[in-house]
Amino acid sequence: MSVVYRKARPEDADELGRITHEAFTSKAEQHGFATDFPDADMPTGLLSGLISRDDTYVVVAEDNGKIIGSNVLWENNPIAGIGPVSVDPSVQGNAVGRNLMLEVLNRAEEQGYDGVRLLQTPFNCLTLALYSKLGFEVMEPLSVFNGQVLNNAIQGYDVRAATLNDLAACNALCIDIHGHERSGDLKDAIASDMATVVEREGRITGYATMIGYFGHAVAESNDDIKALISSAPVFIGPGFHIPSRNTELMCWCLSKGMRIMHPMTLMKIGCYQEPKGAFIPSVIF
Repeated sequence: MSVVYRKARPEDADELGRITHEAFTSKAEQHGFATDFPDADMPTGLLSGLISRDDTYVVVAEDNGKIIGSNVLWENNPIAGIGPVSVDPSVQGNAVGRNLMLEVLNRAEEQGYDGVRLLQTPFNCLTLALYSKLGFEVMEPLSVFNGQVLNNAIQGYDVRAATLNDLAACNALCIDIHGHERSGDLKDAIASDMATVVEREGRITGYATMIGYFGHAVAESNDDIKALISSAPVFIGPGFHIPSRNTELMCWCLSKGMRIMHPMTLMKIGCYQEPKGAFIPSVIF
């Protein structure tokens, strides 16, 4: 193979979407799980949007002019996130995935990020081995939950739409719990009318960019997270990620009729603070 790696262009989106759909679907079906991308439209739209942004770096693998894979570095927060990474199933096993990872890791190092994170699918043993060899450490086992929305307010926990005026309080909360803020994600969610905050006694005690695959949430307590989940009008995408070590929150979700769709693993390179409160990571971290 004669593979070159370059920055993605807008006209690449359709082919990247096709490859991402086929790569994720083939691996999920091999292990008896539902795919994250049931058709090519979702990843095509996602990658088209990411290519157009100034705060994401999308790299493409190309073999003799034919696109065979891609990877994404999210550069909109103090910690960089990675994914989705995909390689055309017809050429997997030729170090393309490894090199796509090295491309974004080198980019993150050049940009001076203190840490890099991703979510890995545990049934894909090859990526677990690859990421471990590249220096990633397993930090948190996760369970993807989905089910019917609850549409149920919890007394004493007031959930409302987040505004830019809430940004400082939300950032302070995230810094306290994780050691860093995620204002890039939060600003995007506020601009899209997706973000919510939960208040107790007039004080913000948690927020969510959305309850869904690409959304994250942080809060002082499990009850704050429960309020954010209970008030969500929809669970976006394949579901949302609950830390599997949080038995109380896991059992609460199960008691509400939700079910576990599949496991995930949070992995990191660089700085990491053990979370001091309740949280829901996004599919990026």
